[in-house]
Amino acid sequence: MNDEPLLYVYAVVRSSDTTGPPPGPPADETLGAGLTAVAHRGLTALVEPVPAADFDEAPLRRRLEDLDWLAEVARAHHRVVAAAGRHVTTVPLRLATVCRGEPGVRRLLEDGEHRLSETIDRLTGAHEWGIKLYVDETPGEPASASTASAGSTAGTTSPGPGAAAPGSSGRDYLRRRLGDRRARQDVEDTAALTARRLHESLERVAAETVLHPPQQARLSEGPGRNVFNAAYLVPDEKRQEFLDTVPPPEDVRAGLRVEITGPWVPYSFTRTGTDDGPDR
Repeated sequence: MNDEPLLYVYAVVRSSDTTGPPPGPPADETLGAGLTAVAHRGLTALVEPVPAADFDEAPLRRRLEDLDWLAEVARAHHRVVAAAGRHVTTVPLRLATVCRGEPGVRRLLEDGEHRLSETIDRLTGAHEWGIKLYVDETPGEPASASTASAGSTAGTTSPGPGAAAPGSSGRDYLRRRLGDRRARQDVEDTAALTARRLHESLERVAAETVLHPPQQARLSEGPGRNVFNAAYLVPDEKRQEFLDTVPPPEDVRAGLRVEITGPWVPYSFTRTGTDDGPDR
């Protein structure tokens, strides 16, 4: 049994939807170039042989701590899934799902048959769209603090003999700080209200929704701070209605920005219970 090759499992599709070799990324890619298919009980897994030196159980644990290697695997994984998703309803599996030979792949398909089939049925004719709301970060407080600090320094380093202390500078600084705090709170309240109304409108069109945590700033490609991050499973026949529900930039309050992405293979809606770990 240990002589069986290791097979990386990218995704599962319905066997009746497949014709010919599975679609994959360009042939010059390191991963995905050797893509093949394993069919069992009406389901087909898109797989590729991978080296034991990287993907056997012990080396894989070490490799998963190598962020550069992991990023390369993730890019290949998503390329294969996206290529398949352009042709058939596709259920992507967890990154680095590895089975030992075709028997291991068939066990994975058989163990998850009901969940995988139900997921494919649920996702057929729909795609994932992402909606994010950002708050522009426009620093105004440092200038106020700098001005107040300069005034305070001038008042303490060169007072005239018997001159009164310029107490108004401290009061002005506190007023500015309070004004800044109220302005920030107003922006936060407006962003929360905008996000709630936007989500309520979009979920009436979508079949399913998933609310993700706001994206960290280092992962965001655009400016501003992400305060709302949601995925929507949208039937294809409702695509235009969904897009029309997203407000245009001119209808969004100044200081806020709505970003829409998609359509994607519905990663956010494909929890199948088959990704608890490798099938060795």
